This record gives sequence, C-alpha cells and structure tokens, in this order.
Amino acid sequence: MDLALAPETLARWQFGITTVYHFLFVPLTISLAALTAGLQTAWVRTEKEKYLRATKFWGKLFLINIAMGVVTGIVQEFQFGMNWSDYSRFVGDVFGAPLAFEALIAFFFESTFIGLWIFGWDKLPKKIHLACIWMVSIGTLLSAYFILAANSWMQHPVGYRINGEKGRAELTDFWLVLTQNTTLNQVFHSFSAAFLTGGAFMVGIAAFHLLRKKHIPVMRTSLRLGLVTVAVGGLLTAVSGDTLGKVMYEQQPMKMAAAEALWDGEKPAPFSVFAYGDVDKGHNKVALEIPGLLSFLAHSDFESYVPGINDTNKALQEKFGPGDYKPIVPVAYWGFRWMIGFGMASFSIGLLGLWLTRKKFLLPAAFRTGDDEVPHLVLFRKPLRPRLTRLYWLVAVWTMAFPLIANSWGWIFTEMGRQPWVVYGLFQTRDAVSPGVSQAEVLTSMIVFTVLYAILAVIEVKLLAKYVKAGPPELTDSDLNPPKKIGGDLRDADKPMAFSY
Repeated sequence: MDLALAPETLARWQFGITTVYHFLFVPLTISLAALTAGLQTAWVRTEKEKYLRATKFWGKLFLINIAMGVVTGIVQEFQFGMNWSDYSRFVGDVFGAPLAFEALIAFFFESTFIGLWIFGWDKLPKKIHLACIWMVSIGTLLSAYFILAANSWMQHPVGYRINGEKGRAELTDFWLVLTQNTTLNQVFHSFSAAFLTGGAFMVGIAAFHLLRKKHIPVMRTSLRLGLVTVAVGGLLTAVSGDTLGKVMYEQQPMKMAAAEALWDGEKPAPFSVFAYGDVDKGHNKVALEIPGLLSFLAHSDFESYVPGINDTNKALQEKFGPGDYKPIVPVAYWGFRWMIGFGMASFSIGLLGLWLTRKKFLLPAAFRTGDDEVPHLVLFRKPLRPRLTRLYWLVAVWTMAFPLIANSWGWIFTEMGRQPWVVYGLFQTRDAVSPGVSQAEVLTSMIVFTVLYAILAVIEVKLLAKYVKAGPPELTDSDLNPPKKIGGDLRDADKPMAFSY
C-alpha cells in the first residue's frame, strides 16, 4: 500500500491519465486538419456544393477537437514543473529546445491561421481562405514533429553532453535531435496512425448518417474519403511500425523482449501469439508461438538471435549497476497486442468497405446508385442482405473508436516499456520526481485533474454528438459566393465579421 501511494507512483499515474487523455485528440487534430483542407480544395477546384458542405461539417468537428486538445495539453506543462522538477532540471536544456520551437513556430501557425480560417469565410477570397486551412494543417504536423522529437530523445538520447558540475544534460546538436532515426521513424509511425484514426472517425460518422439515410451526397463523399484514408493510413502504419520495431530492437532490446514475453534469448526466436507466464520466476507457463517470425521482424532474418528479458536484464546490470531493469511485462506484452489488434481491425474493416462500396464500373449495372442514394454493399455479384448491410454500417460506426484504443495502448507501451528509465540509459524515473511534493499534494492534484478531464469528456462527447447528429449545414448565398478580394464588399464593412458557421 505504501508503494501504491508513494509520490512517484501517484505522479506516474497522474502523468499517464492526463497524457493518454490528451493523446486522444492529437491524432484527430492532425488528420482532420488535412482532410478538411482536402475537402475545401475539392470545393475550390470543382465548386460542387457537397464538398463545401463537407468542409464546413468536418471543419466544425475539427475545431471542437483542437480546442479540447489545447485545453488538455496545457496541463502537461504544469506537470513537468509540479511533479517532475528533477526531470526538468536534468533534461531542460535539451527537452526545452524542441518544445520552444513547437510553441514559437508550430503553435503560431495553428493559432494565427485557424483564426483567419474561422472568421475569414466572407472576408477572404476562397483561394487565400483555402491557404489558411492548409497552413493550419502544416502547423499541426510541425507541432507533432517537435514534440515527437523531444520524446524520441527520451527513448534514444543523442546530441548532448553531461555537465558534471551542474548535474544535467546539455544540448550540443539540435539538428541531430530532430533527425535521428528514432525521431524519423516515430514521426512516420505516429503520422500514419493519425490518418488511420481520422479516416476511421470519418467512416464511422458517415456510416451513421447513411444508416439513417440522411445527408447522402455529403456522406457518400466522406465515406469514400475516409475509407481510402483508412486503407492508406493502415498500410503505412504497418510498414512504419515494422521499421520502428527494428530500430527499437537495436536501441531498447528490453522493451521489445517484454513485448514478446521472450524470457531467454533464442536463435531463431519465435513470435508469441499468446503467452501466460510467471513474471517472478521469469518463464512462460503457456506459449503459442510462430517459429522464427520474431527473428525476421527484429532483423529481417529468420535465423537471427534475439535477446530475451533475463539476459538483457543481466547485461543492463553489468552496464549500469545492480537493479531490476524489467518493465511491467504483462502491460508491455498486452499493450503491444492491443495496439496492433485494434489498429489492424480498423484497417481490415476499411479495406472491406472499399470493396463493398467500390466504384460503379466494378459493379454490375443493376446495383449502381446515384450520388443522392445510399450505396449498395456488394460483396461479389449480389448486394449484402439487409441484415448484413445494417451490420456493416453498425460495425463501421463503432470502428471509429478502434484506432483511438490502439493509439492509447501504443503510447502506454512506448512509455512503460522504457521503464525504469525516464531517459533511456541516463536517468531513471525514481530520480525524476519532485522531491518537495508530498503524497497528499500529488494525490489531490491527480483527483482534481481526473475529475476535470471527466467533465471535459462529457462536454466533448455532447458537443460532438450534437453537431454530428445535426449533419452538414445548409449553404447560404454568401457561402456560395465568397469575396473576390480581401475584406469583402465595402458596403458590408459596418457588419460584424461573420463566424464560419
């Protein structure tokens, strides 16, 4: 009980709760910004009303999401200073650099151009207005890049030196921090997963409306865009995950051994499909395995040697001194599987949806539908039965939660699989906690933040549900006839600036 309520344990729980909650909004922000920009581009190029209505609909959901993401993200800054002052003192010179760039460059892009986009519908020519949402999208990508670079340094510290007198790490090569292979692979994987998330979100909401036979032209377009995004995002997530996994096998062998419950090194090493073991004794009681597959995943060689938990722990003890360098193995093992399972489930449902709603020239003529009709779901030569059709739409609706679950478990695996290190090989988590913060103070702040986030979750869900159910807005004459020059018609100068919705 003392260990469960120790300040370090409570601080870790608080960080985990607030960070995982905040990370629900990050992938959606990244993907919805780009998808909204793509829809607005389609409207500017074609002037089809369905694209403008889709832009306004998905843009509104994007704004709700990014507002909640900003609010929840601010808490992260407080946590570093409140519960992790020794960590901030040790890594501040390195960790602070990418965060400063995130605030000065990326957040500036987002905040400035999102304001122009929101209030500029009747004040900016449509191409300039379109450029604003693309700048917002670029800002979200830059913001995520700098934050992932900071996190990647924690996974694999480079471009630094240790100042022995001050007892801290100091930055020597900022460019190396931004471009090391850990950063590039983590960015690739995170961005791919973000678009898988956004695509599934779009598919789920479009399926909800098509199931109700509402707003069909807009939702047919949204469904198709979402399905393509899920398929491409899912494929890239798998490819980038494999690449990142190979990097982690070289840099953090303990994390990946725990992810496979591989207790002793093997050559060749099997991939674990299911395992149940005794953590204290360091072996599996039950193991369902695919021979040689782990060796291939780790080194692209079915015969290569992969170190296990026990021998890696021994090697770390020889390098860093006595101690237990194992993470919580069940969390790493199952977190890795939940991440892959839910992500690939979304990808599979997206691929199935692409085929079921395939283009007209691939369908028998009798089953082709117009833009204002709900598409038939045709497996081969005949459409699905009504019950199976309804089942697919319902599954598609629920699928939008799958990538969010995968993202959460992926983040948990990434951070907890690194333990007991907060900066791998340099600084342990137990040394990073604020020494002057009491058990009662951490517990109080954790309860306050958790309750606050629960309230924000209710607000978020109600807002999204309200505007999702309302569907795309009807267009006005000013929507269809944007101004030809900045500022709009001077005769309207005395009117208040119109909000985008």
